[in-house]
Amino acid sequence: MSCLEQLKKHTVVVADTGDFDAIAQYTPQDATTNPSLILSVVQMPQYASIVQECVEYGKSLGGSIDEQVVNVTDKLFVTFGSRILDIVPGRVSTEVDARLSFDVEGMVTKAHKLIKLYEDAGISRERVLIKLSTTWEGVQAAKILEAEGIHCNMTLLFSFAQAVACGEAGVTLISPFVGRIFDWYVAHGDRKTFTEDDDPGVISVRRIYNYYKRHGYKTIVMGASFRNTKQISGLLGCDYLTISPKLLNELKNDTRSLEVKLTKESAPQLGDDFISLNEKDFRYAHNEDAMAVEKLAEGIRKFAVDQVKLETQIKAMLES
Repeated sequence: MSCLEQLKKHTVVVADTGDFDAIAQYTPQDATTNPSLILSVVQMPQYASIVQECVEYGKSLGGSIDEQVVNVTDKLFVTFGSRILDIVPGRVSTEVDARLSFDVEGMVTKAHKLIKLYEDAGISRERVLIKLSTTWEGVQAAKILEAEGIHCNMTLLFSFAQAVACGEAGVTLISPFVGRIFDWYVAHGDRKTFTEDDDPGVISVRRIYNYYKRHGYKTIVMGASFRNTKQISGLLGCDYLTISPKLLNELKNDTRSLEVKLTKESAPQLGDDFISLNEKDFRYAHNEDAMAVEKLAEGIRKFAVDQVKLETQIKAMLES
């Protein structure tokens, strides 16, 4: 039995890509997208007709060129998400512009627009997760949206404080970034290699999983941003794992025997004691984690850069 088959027995496998062909190949339950992934797929020739369809949509709404760019971009995210939902039986995650990461009202407004576009396309909001950066403002926006029946996926999550805040807010799902945590420790420490049991990214997700399960939080823990398959096997049993096509292929072709690492039964003995964080507590606790502070800021900047690159391409198409 392949590692991928073993993984699917204990964990929901999610495809971390916007490439329809790759998603169909590995039959995941869900799929996640972000501005970086959409930027890469819109440059693939096989998706040119979809991009052009969205450009024509934007033009038809009129308005200034900047307004058209925003409308095309939103439509592009939703169109790719809709096509992905033709393939996966579960849900797709669609990300709100990272430049809104500190704007509660802006994130809520953008989420409403994305959900409306999905519903206009005949897709229930139950099949969509709105991705928000895990800033304090992002958590507050998610709290508002969840109360309206709009499910959220909290991304760029690196600290335990971020996870605690998300659990208290009752968000649907969180995406702690295993690989980026690993990257920071490799760059700032003496060790360059880790086992699946002492990898700092893996340890972080295990801690969050055990805390949530011990205290009865319903929020789904979805490990993300993997650098190798050891990190994935180190989280066997986690609720969800979102995995790139490259690593899905490696798991498909690997037949080593895997061991379950996380269970709801063992969590009560392993999870931290309960804590509650108000805004001041959250900001201080998060600030105490240098890795998390740096990686959250870097992640927002990088997603924003790719959003701008995508919008620049769309603007050129609108003006051509």
